Amino acid sequence: MAFSPTDARTELGAVNEILAAIGQAPVTTLEQTNPDVAICYNTLIQISREVQSQGWAFNIEREFPLTPDTSNEISVPNNYLRIDLSPYYNINRYEAVIRNGKLYNKSDHTYSWTESTVYVDIIWFFTWEDLPAPIQDYIISRAASITSQRLIGDNNQYELLKDKEASTLVIAQEYETQQGEYTMFGRSRNGSYYQPYQPYQTLMR
Repeated sequence: MAFSPTDARTELGAVNEILAAIGQAPVTTLEQTNPDVAICYNTLIQISREVQSQGWAFNIEREFPLTPDTSNEISVPNNYLRIDLSPYYNINRYEAVIRNGKLYNKSDHTYSWTESTVYVDIIWFFTWEDLPAPIQDYIISRAASITSQRLIGDNNQYELLKDKEASTLVIAQEYETQQGEYTMFGRSRNGSYYQPYQPYQTLMR
């Protein structure tokens, strides 16, 4: 089924929703020579990255296995936003950061990993079409309020768009709680939701 220019499931549709929210006419292409389109599109991508980097049930993967290559080095995936060593694997032995597109072992000052598999908690960056609809709606609303500031400068319009942003955030958070199956203790490994305070994790910093 073909998507129309106003279908928010596409980047073009999302940009047109932002344009409509600030009182501008829709467009048929994401032609970057149009300054309004360029601002809307760049703001959409910026906010999408910011929102996804917070980590949601749909884009967090815990205990994700990374395998060293023949040089014992680990190249990280291109579409990651954040990577941390899983707290259940080797957290006391290693401290890892990303350098030059690889997982760097700060504890031993090397890119070399001796384990056959290193487990990480990773936050993925998804393309627009792969985002859940409630998250798309929140990103569009947030991008619209920011674009209003950048292009229009109308305080009344901005306040209305901020109200819409707040309502879509509530819906996105409701979606998150349903997908994440959280309890008052959070969400933890293997269905065990209680995770006590662990002082060593703070002291390690």
